[in-house]
Amino acid sequence: MVMTSTASAQSSVPSDISQELPAFEALTTDEKLGLLWVLYDNMGEAVTPAAPGAGGVQFTQNLLNEVKDMEESAQMAFMRDLVEQKSTEQCEAYGAFSQDMKLAFWYELAEGMAAGDIISISDDYEMSGATAQVFSAVTTLDFEQQITLLRHAVIDMGA
Repeated sequence: MVMTSTASAQSSVPSDISQELPAFEALTTDEKLGLLWVLYDNMGEAVTPAAPGAGGVQFTQNLLNEVKDMEESAQMAFMRDLVEQKSTEQCEAYGAFSQDMKLAFWYELAEGMAAGDIISISDDYEMSGATAQVFSAVTTLDFEQQITLLRHAVIDMGA
């Protein structure tokens, strides 16, 4: 099931993440980016993109390659633009992805960060108090709930 509007995405938030998702959404742009990185970093290999289909992988790979080709400052601007739902060519390409493709794309971004192909948060990154609270709440969820939360967190990003 693919949801494209904020209203439809929010109305279908499972009750088991109904407190964590609004807490995530209340974070600042950079706090969201930092938390997404920490979550992907901590979940490691357990996070695998839900099979978006062969065509989907092609589309996410094209956008990922565009991001890899950007200067680091442009990579960071792109990720901020995604979170802030700005209308740019790349954000619109992301916005056309299905839920699973969006989750896969963030996974690919995290993999690119870990590999050094995409700008990452600094080694001395420390979560803000609000971010640490959301992280703590998310870590109490079971794995499926964490994946559901990540999926809902990235649904409405992009344009």
